[in-house]
Amino acid sequence: MTAELPAPGVFRRLAAIVYDCFLLFAVLFVATLIPALLFSPDIMANDAANDSVVHELNSPLGGGLYRAYLLSFIIVFYGWFWRKNGQTLGMQAWKIKLESVDGGQPSWGQCLIRLCVAVPALGLAGLGYWWIWLDRDSLAWHDRASKTRLRSLPKAEKNKPVAKPAE
Repeated sequence: MTAELPAPGVFRRLAAIVYDCFLLFAVLFVATLIPALLFSPDIMANDAANDSVVHELNSPLGGGLYRAYLLSFIIVFYGWFWRKNGQTLGMQAWKIKLESVDGGQPSWGQCLIRLCVAVPALGLAGLGYWWIWLDRDSLAWHDRASKTRLRSLPKAEKNKPVAKPAE
């Protein structure tokens, strides 16, 4: 029987979040580019109107529908990575893995609950993350709410040169 892997600390979790935010920013940039090109093809035109200030341009990208569109990208970004192998790219870089409390892959429902609770957990000065120092199982608010947990993965051993068998 193998020993249970430890939970990552606050700073390791936050480092993975920062890493993922850079990736998510790129995803949202591309997600914004798609409707911008579809609904405002004139933004690529080389005319005097494009020399105006960006906020003065007529943009179809606004309002609740656009926010819901971007939110769907955020949900799919995290949900797909968490469901696929329990790790976003930031979590892979920082050797952190997400699992359900039963040890399996989290469900889409757990991923959605985790995202919904993680936003205020981080937004309230990170209180939901600092909470792991008080929690007996080192769980953040969104870990408890979604019945998931994070584990620190061990560092991979360096490949040692294999000795060639004597001939």
